[in-house]
Amino acid sequence: MNRRAALLAGAMTALGVAAVYGLPRSRSDLSALYAEVDLTTVASLQAFRAAHPVRRLTVEGWAWEYVALGEGPDTVLFLHGLSGAHDIWWQQLQALAPTHRVVAVTYPAVGSLAELSAGVRAVLSAHGIARVTIVGSSLGGYLAQYLVQHHRELVERAVFANTFPPNDQLRAAHHHRAVVGRFLPERVVAAAFRDSNERRILPASQDPALVGAYLAEQAQQPGLKRRLLARYHTVIEPFAITDPTPEGLPLLLLESDNDPLIDAELRAALRGTYPTAQVHTFAGGGHFPYLDQPAAYTAVLRRFLA
Repeated sequence: MNRRAALLAGAMTALGVAAVYGLPRSRSDLSALYAEVDLTTVASLQAFRAAHPVRRLTVEGWAWEYVALGEGPDTVLFLHGLSGAHDIWWQQLQALAPTHRVVAVTYPAVGSLAELSAGVRAVLSAHGIARVTIVGSSLGGYLAQYLVQHHRELVERAVFANTFPPNDQLRAAHHHRAVVGRFLPERVVAAAFRDSNERRILPASQDPALVGAYLAEQAQQPGLKRRLLARYHTVIEPFAITDPTPEGLPLLLLESDNDPLIDAELRAALRGTYPTAQVHTFAGGGHFPYLDQPAAYTAVLRRFLA
């Protein structure tokens, strides 16, 4: 009887593990996710998605998704952070499209800055774009710095927003989570992602409904674990800043005074790395001022582009 009980217990455990790893995660529809967001903003996001369906380009075996719209002699390239996608910038894309060509990409699960760089350059090349102003936030801002150092000919201006220079701090702070995360099922990673947003990111800027809804939508997209782990590796990948004051390259640093992910030490390190850059600080903007304060954010970009 003991052997039979042990076998039964083992079978039940195996079934439980299979259920956790194998069953699909429950998903909320968009109306539920965005229930607390004002209707005008929700309608704007839905209209943008309908008017500008995702384009796809295969680069070195990876499917890159992006949008390209607008008219004008100058192009602005938007690079999102670790937890975003191309349309996290939709309010800035819409605002600038009447006067600029604008492009925003979504990163596939590539694991190096060189691969991210190759994908971005391939998208631009597909549209005959030789030079751009780069606006990158968080991971996107780190990638923007990499592009300035390794592909200076591509960059006309650069905005490094809510980001950090190469450092050891992020690796030390998150190494344990990354190691453990590789062995966790997708649904557990998604739950941890949502919990981190609710505990750290949203309270920093008074729980903005739009930021919460957009991140919750990203949390239920397929392949979240793979994307997050790949993007984490790019965030901690070191590279040398050999030219912190590139001649003829206007630089703008955007930061928030209450960013829960980019602390005061990292913000100071970024300013110290680029001593000649302009700096603009958003009061109470959290980690996503372009979502939380879209009009003010776009106004700062317009002044820099002008």
